[in-house]
Amino acid sequence: MNDHLKKYLPRVHARLPAFILLTRLNRPIGTLLLLWPTLGALWLAANGWPSWQLLIIFALGTLLMRSAGCCINDFADSHIDGDVLRTENRAIVTGQVTRTEAMLCFVGLCLAALVLLLFTNTLTIAISLGAVALTAIYPFMKRYTHLPQLVLGMAFSWGILMAFTAQTGTWPPTTAWVLYVANCLWTVAYDTQYAMVDREYDLKIGVKSTAILFGDADVVMIGALQAMFLFALFLAGGQFQLSAVYYLGLIVAAGLFVYQHWLIRNRETDGCFKAFLNNHWAGLAIFVGVVLGVQ
Repeated sequence: MNDHLKKYLPRVHARLPAFILLTRLNRPIGTLLLLWPTLGALWLAANGWPSWQLLIIFALGTLLMRSAGCCINDFADSHIDGDVLRTENRAIVTGQVTRTEAMLCFVGLCLAALVLLLFTNTLTIAISLGAVALTAIYPFMKRYTHLPQLVLGMAFSWGILMAFTAQTGTWPPTTAWVLYVANCLWTVAYDTQYAMVDREYDLKIGVKSTAILFGDADVVMIGALQAMFLFALFLAGGQFQLSAVYYLGLIVAAGLFVYQHWLIRNRETDGCFKAFLNNHWAGLAIFVGVVLGVQ
């Protein structure tokens, strides 16, 4: 090891915690919420076990793009995160990372994800540009619309379409778009729970969200979105000719949604955050149902 490398490695090691904080590698909930529907779509596209190559590509790609989204989110919100209790200790706010470094990290992670896609096909690479675009614009939407959660849903669901193109090499069929819309509905529901945690701060600083848009109807709207999500997946189960085990996964998810409504019934911040985190288990239940339900 040369002298230059010996001097450089300690600096990298010292900065590592800051970039872990920036990319939320210490908080995997976002990655998991993105992972389960993406892998489920891959299973359905393959009508069973997909190749290990595609599994690795989409698992790592999910991690990279979620981390990239965190970088661009903190870049966009660096001037307001300090005014919100939940985000006041983020890496840019505390000076551990600069905005320039956050942007460079975003670009680097997107390029790393692109390298993975080079092992798929041209169509998958082409439509991946949509995922990058949605990831980049999402953090800025809360300044212009009360529906940033919908843009997040579109971004978080894009991997479903890519899973079908990677597996089949053709444009996603209608059934894939049903899954896409369903996942958008679910994302809006759980990110509204997330937004309920910060609602009082967002109102003060002028940030928009579905939690603010829905107002006193927030709990009812979350329930309606969850119901439409489950109904869409119920219809998809018939289209993909999935076995009864799949529907058992939907029932488990429905039970978890009922539990979430109990958590958010009083709109307390801790309960809303716990309900948001609980969606990981709902996603996992549905994914297991898909894996076991493919005949």
